[in-house]
Amino acid sequence: MRIDNLFADAAPPAEGERFEALLTHKNLTIERILSSARIESTQYVQPQDEWVALLQGEAELDVDGETVSLRAGDHLFLPAGTPHTVLRVAEGSLWLAVHLH
Repeated sequence: MRIDNLFADAAPPAEGERFEALLTHKNLTIERILSSARIESTQYVQPQDEWVALLQGEAELDVDGETVSLRAGDHLFLPAGTPHTVLRVAEGSLWLAVHLH
């Protein structure tokens, strides 16, 4: 049995975001996302459902035309096909994303 820690090696990249798959099993993928404050706003429209939790930091997203502000502890469900863009994120923000394929 291997035990890891979500907060270990959690320094953000110099710019952009770092995505790390923590678990892939059957139709489920869990990933950790580490964010720099220097991100490129990219719109995502994914074929799978996604549940995302912001564990550390703050962020502002555009979710299908609506501005959503998140702070540590907030979580959000994004149904498949929902356009979403991270507009602003605090340096060192840490996310947990669960993808349901």
